[in-house]
Amino acid sequence: MSGSRIYVIGAGFAGQAIAREIREKGVIGRVVAFLDDDPAKIGTRLEGVPVLGPIDQVVALVEKTPADEALIAIPSASREDLRRLHTTLRRADFDRIRILPTVSQIVGDEAHFIQTRRIDPQDLLGRTPVNINLRKALSYLRGRRVLITGAGGSIGSELARQLLSGGAERVYLMGHGENSIYEIDAELRLLQEEGVGDSATVVPIIGDLTDREYLHFILRRLKADVVFHAAAYKHVPMMEANPVAAIQNNVFGTRNLLDAAEAAGTGRLVLISTDKAVGPSNVYGVSKNLAEQLFLRRTRRTSATAGMVVRFGNVLGSRGSILPLFRRQIEKGGPVTVTDSRATRYFMTIPEAVSLVLQTAGVGDAGQLYVLDMGEPINIRDLAEQMIRFYGYTPDTDIPIREIGLRPGEKLTESLFDDGETTGDQPSERIFRVERDPAGRTRGPASDEDLDSLLDQLAPVCFFDQSRPAEYRNRWRLRSILTPYYPDLLAPEGEPEY
Repeated sequence: MSGSRIYVIGAGFAGQAIAREIREKGVIGRVVAFLDDDPAKIGTRLEGVPVLGPIDQVVALVEKTPADEALIAIPSASREDLRRLHTTLRRADFDRIRILPTVSQIVGDEAHFIQTRRIDPQDLLGRTPVNINLRKALSYLRGRRVLITGAGGSIGSELARQLLSGGAERVYLMGHGENSIYEIDAELRLLQEEGVGDSATVVPIIGDLTDREYLHFILRRLKADVVFHAAAYKHVPMMEANPVAAIQNNVFGTRNLLDAAEAAGTGRLVLISTDKAVGPSNVYGVSKNLAEQLFLRRTRRTSATAGMVVRFGNVLGSRGSILPLFRRQIEKGGPVTVTDSRATRYFMTIPEAVSLVLQTAGVGDAGQLYVLDMGEPINIRDLAEQMIRFYGYTPDTDIPIREIGLRPGEKLTESLFDDGETTGDQPSERIFRVERDPAGRTRGPASDEDLDSLLDQLAPVCFFDQSRPAEYRNRWRLRSILTPYYPDLLAPEGEPEY
């Protein structure tokens, strides 16, 4: 990057702020021109840099070298605009293209070069994210202490990034993966050094949700006001191969967190949930369904614990998700594998999902389940074809697409609502409160007593009980306990007992 010539696409507040920062630092490179479509700006100079345009007419005419870079600085651009810009820049032989994050990650008139990154397929796929006034949406967190579980994961780390602009007094980053917590902690500190966000104290914490005594100890010391519970084992095929771990971590870990938070006097807890919890056919989905019920039933039992649940579908680009897999397959020349050409999934970008989760926590009510509006489901094969085209190849001609069949526990389609659930009021754009129809079909324990009984049965499977040693880590026993409550739960063919 040092010494490169940079063409900034967009001469608005973000582009000018980036150009100013590049000029002041010097080592990043040199902005040689803005490219913009605004007739009032074309032909002027901003920050000492000429503004050229319209973009599609001049981009192929500018002089450039292989080291030159295009930087798209239009955080309010729609997906259609970004796809058009990306196509235009690639045709003009710009191989190095960077982008600023969406407007949900830009606060006020703030924009920093450190927030830019290489453009990625997820920037061009799906719908245009909703615009959220992040500083206003996070006003309920000002001066508060906020704990994120699973802070090293895709959702948890994005929660941390956006929370930097919320005015929180402290942001606690909790996870059991040392490297992932190290990485997000270092990233947040670098962002703060570069002027991004407010002056929150960032505190990394290594801990395991299944360690009940430690959770009680640490939550008493942290005195967190708000907890975002993003920690979970979540990869369906992996959890089908390790079903006891899914229940141990996602269910008992959640119960431990709720117990510790209640004992510590934590005011607000938000569970990050998934469409896999709806009519679950795999153990991961069952574990998240039970986690939802734990949160909602606990709040209804006691007013001291203000828990709520936010449910949404897949997010584009998360670790272990389909986009990174497709990218690796494309980079090695294919084939790109899809489970079934008829399969569809709901998709949303990670920044938009997190912005809506943060907003829901501010406008939502305790004891309620909320669902994010995910738009229309996307066909998985169509997604694979778009990815292949992003990298400049032709589907099936350059990069083959191979169908491999659904993996254990997977469905052709997912739903955001169970049969006994309907949409209620809409506290904010793209956020729906879920209403439960008493006459509708329900899955899982029907009462608090049933839930407690189910957990009592599951405990010796997840934690060694010397009075029942044969049940410890017994997969057959686990499924025999769960299936009466979740009749759609499928067992992998030939699953071993242990």
